Amino acid sequence: MNIKKKDSTAILNALSGGVVPSRGLQYVMVGRQQEADQIMKDLANIKEGASFVKFFIGDFGSGKSFVQALIQQIAFKERFIVSKADFTPERRLYASDGKALAMYTEMMNNLSTSTKPDGNALGTILDKWISDVQRQVVEERGYNGIDLNNRNYLRDVKQSIEDVVNQLDSLVGGYDLSRILTSYYDGFVMDDSEKQRNALRWLRGEFTTKTEARQDLGVREIIDDHSYYDYIKVFSQFFRKIGYSGLVINFDEAINLYKITHTQSREKNYETILKIYNDTLQGNLEGLYLTFGGTPTFLEDERKGLFSYAALKRRLQTNRYETAEFRDLSQPVITLTPLKHDETFVLVNKIKEIHAIHYKYEDTISEVEVMQFINEEYNRPGAEDHLTPGDVVRHWVQALDMIHQNPEYDRTRIFGEVVREEKKLETETPETPEALEKPEEAGKPEEVRPKSRFTTSEV
Repeated sequence: MNIKKKDSTAILNALSGGVVPSRGLQYVMVGRQQEADQIMKDLANIKEGASFVKFFIGDFGSGKSFVQALIQQIAFKERFIVSKADFTPERRLYASDGKALAMYTEMMNNLSTSTKPDGNALGTILDKWISDVQRQVVEERGYNGIDLNNRNYLRDVKQSIEDVVNQLDSLVGGYDLSRILTSYYDGFVMDDSEKQRNALRWLRGEFTTKTEARQDLGVREIIDDHSYYDYIKVFSQFFRKIGYSGLVINFDEAINLYKITHTQSREKNYETILKIYNDTLQGNLEGLYLTFGGTPTFLEDERKGLFSYAALKRRLQTNRYETAEFRDLSQPVITLTPLKHDETFVLVNKIKEIHAIHYKYEDTISEVEVMQFINEEYNRPGAEDHLTPGDVVRHWVQALDMIHQNPEYDRTRIFGEVVREEKKLETETPETPEALEKPEEAGKPEEVRPKSRFTTSEV
């Protein structure tokens, strides 16, 4: 394996903390190739002007966050701008007390690009766009270079800026957005950081009153609970016009919409999801990829879930002909399937290899020990109901850290008696992942090799 130090650092730090790595996912991706292929197809269509909404459904720890992180990594390579926002009791899709706007602000704060993957990229995106326009004007108009003291040059640049933003005027919210973008450009040219800061505040939905916005920026409207969705649509158009492929937004923890106790408020949130869904199918959106990560309860509960809303139930029921073996990944709802035993084995070994490369030591852990570790994890009391893939992988990284830092450590505390009888087990147990699938052929009773609930490479 050829892996960069910064990738292995990100992977091991994230896994030890029980979260999904922000980079290097290709090194730990197991059992998700079909989903990755479908994501590539979706993004290719979005580049051509389509829009999609996807629901990734699975139990806690099933891989929803991993798949959304995978979407981000692939989207960066395809020149998309990516954002994410988790639903919480204080952030939702519909509200009249600022909770919907809070979700929008979170999304705007998390805007990311391949060169600024950790969020807060809006200012960087706008600065890059203005710099690109300046260079383009130099090339097309024959100027000697960027000259901010040349009035003709500044006039031509501003005209090019306005040519782009004026195309947004016909969209709902587009006129005000174009004025704010022009104001940001004026602050850029005049080196007026205050004007730029106010423009960014407006774009992120941080102005609370129209009076304040009029005083600082000369506009009469602000982004609020009821208008934020229109601005998301305008931004997807704007990003495409300045050279990006589109906008990807990953919404996670959708179970928090299900938990809204007020029936009418919950239904209004589901109504917003229906509106988004219809907009994507009816061609009212361009360049937008929206995903929701939720549990089966969030989707299927006919009392409080999405299926309680009849119009959504009709649209989101899965393909009736789909089976565990033959899946339809083009449909809006994708149910994340469990990893097989051999895939679990492969994942744990990948992490072991990354750990050895990162810390530059010779790997001495045998395949027998790896298999015994997996068995030990899933044989723990309560594992069937409470153990998640993140727990298993976090424990594995902890075990690797302990063995690496303490060569004399008693491995039986990690791998059980297999260490003391390793030679015997090696003769009785095939050193292959298939041994996990066929315990009766591995020289051990089947009951000591329980079916793994390791359901994804999400950690």
